[in-house]
Amino acid sequence: MTTVTEDVSLQGLRDALGLLKDREEVAVRLLESSARHSFDPDRELDWDAPVEEGKWFWPPELVSLYDTPLWRRMSEEQRMDLARHEAASLASLGIWFEIILMQLLVRHIYDKSVTSAHVRYALTEIADECRHSMMFARMIEKGGAPTYPVTRLNHNLARVLKTVSTTPGSFACTLLGEEILDWMQRLTFPDERVQTLVRGVTRIHVVEEARHVRYAREELRRQMVTAPRWERELTRLSCGEAARVFSIAFVNPAVYTNVGLDRREAVAQVRASGHRREVMQTGAKRLTDFLDDIGVMRGVGRRLWRSSGLLA
Repeated sequence: MTTVTEDVSLQGLRDALGLLKDREEVAVRLLESSARHSFDPDRELDWDAPVEEGKWFWPPELVSLYDTPLWRRMSEEQRMDLARHEAASLASLGIWFEIILMQLLVRHIYDKSVTSAHVRYALTEIADECRHSMMFARMIEKGGAPTYPVTRLNHNLARVLKTVSTTPGSFACTLLGEEILDWMQRLTFPDERVQTLVRGVTRIHVVEEARHVRYAREELRRQMVTAPRWERELTRLSCGEAARVFSIAFVNPAVYTNVGLDRREAVAQVRASGHRREVMQTGAKRLTDFLDDIGVMRGVGRRLWRSSGLLA
């Protein structure tokens, strides 16, 4: 069982980013931040306010078809409708990731001291993710678009991940699911072109997700130093495969059909879009730089990241 004493025995270990931080000290600071900056979306957001005419559900520059030949042929109304559906698709993907994350966190703390700050923060994060998932679901309903589940294959691949993932793999995949969406949401919540409700949702998520990212980064650094070689190699492979799946699932192709576009043409233009490639790689850069620094981006895993289009 992991205890505070075990952390003390690991003092002095370092990676490319410097000394590893004490696990309990990190958790205490995150718990203090949670006490100061946590939100109840049901109370914080005005769910009864009407949808605002002429406002986007997602910044146009972050819509997958932006600046493609097809985008230039679309009417402004159709572009805004696509943004609404893509916001629902991303929220659906976010709920899927958060449900996976909650299960991985429960597995992570199962054998650890229930009185430790590390476990207490994990439980706090699980509570945050429960609220986020409900918040995203309400946002989808408010926008009037359908939910967009991932494919049956990816849904079942996630079952395997949740069953066999080791601790470093779990936290690497957690960061993949959090950091790219977080980058997009940081551009969304100050954007006055966007629906007030969507801006409120993204603001809450950005504030609370910053703690989740810190927790995952610190734990992944620790695991990549202390885990056996086979586990580090498995992490590189599983993280690369998760990046490949994530890039495919990021926007459900059904959104194009639902706004009256030819799905094949739309998918082809997104894949050929230099703007879209730049958006995704810029959104992933902070994460890929971090993973590279701590030794995750090596070998086959790095090649999978390149094939995903998220790594330049």
